[in-house]
Amino acid sequence: MSTLRPGGFGPALLQRKVRAFPDPEHMAGDIVAVGGDLRAERLLQAYSQGIFPWFSAGDPILWWSPDPRGVLFPAAVHGSRSLRKSARRGGWELAIDRDFAGVVAGCAMPRADQDGTWITADMALAYQTLFRAGYAHSFEVYAGRDLVGGLYGVALGGVFFGESMFSRALDASKWALYALARHLEAWGFCLIDTQFLTAHLQRMGAVELSRFEFLRLLRLALSVEPAAHWSPSLELLEGRLEV
Repeated sequence: MSTLRPGGFGPALLQRKVRAFPDPEHMAGDIVAVGGDLRAERLLQAYSQGIFPWFSAGDPILWWSPDPRGVLFPAAVHGSRSLRKSARRGGWELAIDRDFAGVVAGCAMPRADQDGTWITADMALAYQTLFRAGYAHSFEVYAGRDLVGGLYGVALGGVFFGESMFSRALDASKWALYALARHLEAWGFCLIDTQFLTAHLQRMGAVELSRFEFLRLLRLALSVEPAAHWSPSLELLEGRLEV
């Protein structure tokens, strides 16, 4: 996690009954607030301001707006030949919102390069609440009946705020991301927020924007009303993915 930069304002201390966040443009570092809670109302307010929660078990809730910010533009997300080969070889099928809780649980499993997980029981419950309210969604990859990969995030306006992804088979999370991008492109979404830039995401087409650039684009994208049809149906997936 990043340390605060000198200059500007440090992170605000949130009270449980107060919803307001500070304006990220005027903050000194990547952490803009500490504390508060994970109620749906607060989470949606945070995302609309380009802020997201990220903290470890036992720590206070930390609210982030990193500078720079990792993003993907749906039309620019590309699937390599090796990715398509993995999809063919695995006989993968795709679904939307069929097993949101299963995807969150998969993302919460400890990984070889990590000590523990940031997806606590409270975090999982908070996003399941957003899912039931129609804001959070999952893209899933199946090999037969087995869930082998997927991702989840939050959709507001023309933005999909990616939260986490997982794989139990080589390239399965990449295939979920590629499927997500094709859907979002077809539906008229403007932006996928990846929060940070990783080598994995960069190979899929992710770039970095300054926080100022990201927040300016976010305000525009939130005003978009995409023609989204979140459904477990595979019809659009089958029509837009080339294996």
